[in-house]
Amino acid sequence: MGLNKTDISTTILSITATLVLWEVLTVVFNVPGFILPPPSAIFIEGVTRYHLYLYHSWITFYEMVAGFVLAAVVGVLLAVVIVYSRILRNMLYPQIVVLQIVPKVAIAPLLLIWAGYGITSKVLLALLVSFFPIVVNMVTGLVAIEEELLDLCRILQSGRWQEFSKVRLPNALPYLFSSLKVASTLSVIGAVIGEFVGGSEGLGHLIIIANTELRTSMSFVSLFSLSILGFLLYGFVLLAERLCMPWERWQSAAA
Repeated sequence: MGLNKTDISTTILSITATLVLWEVLTVVFNVPGFILPPPSAIFIEGVTRYHLYLYHSWITFYEMVAGFVLAAVVGVLLAVVIVYSRILRNMLYPQIVVLQIVPKVAIAPLLLIWAGYGITSKVLLALLVSFFPIVVNMVTGLVAIEEELLDLCRILQSGRWQEFSKVRLPNALPYLFSSLKVASTLSVIGAVIGEFVGGSEGLGHLIIIANTELRTSMSFVSLFSLSILGFLLYGFVLLAERLCMPWERWQSAAA
């Protein structure tokens, strides 16, 4: 669903009004900067120290993208295995559910012990946070096939690969991209949790430093940077969806 000019204008006006109201209220009520800095102070902090935020944003972006890509690959492969092998489904699916139930904050210290305090542990945590919705949605898409189509494949004596590539995979793509959109935002959470627990770089590390030193403007710049990174990754998923599912655009236009 696309945005028209009216929607974009309304969004810009609402954001601008929020920032102006925020600025005015902090000045009128003389709110201390360490409690809630005005947008102007946050902007100045981001501009004057942009090199710092660019460096740490790159670290976090690398962690979340790497974790997201690995989660997509692992999630799709696990889904295919679960659908086509009853034995492996009974072995793997309960363990995947249990792993998802365990809070990722509790897993983070173990990953630091196993993988160290470098980028690897943050990538693995982003993977663990992201891959579960991909597995579940991909399994649903591969299974939710009209029985008539499967009967047609049997009548035509199609092999497993033809059935998968011509019927199951196209049917699963909408489910897959829906889960990838969710996973793209979850990967940000996973990377930041890892940086909170044991990071020396990244935006999560900057937020910890800012909270310790009561530099609230630094926290807000880091939070805004995280939001931008999340939007970027989400945008990449939307672009990939348009490229891989061009027929969806025609259906939306026809509707």
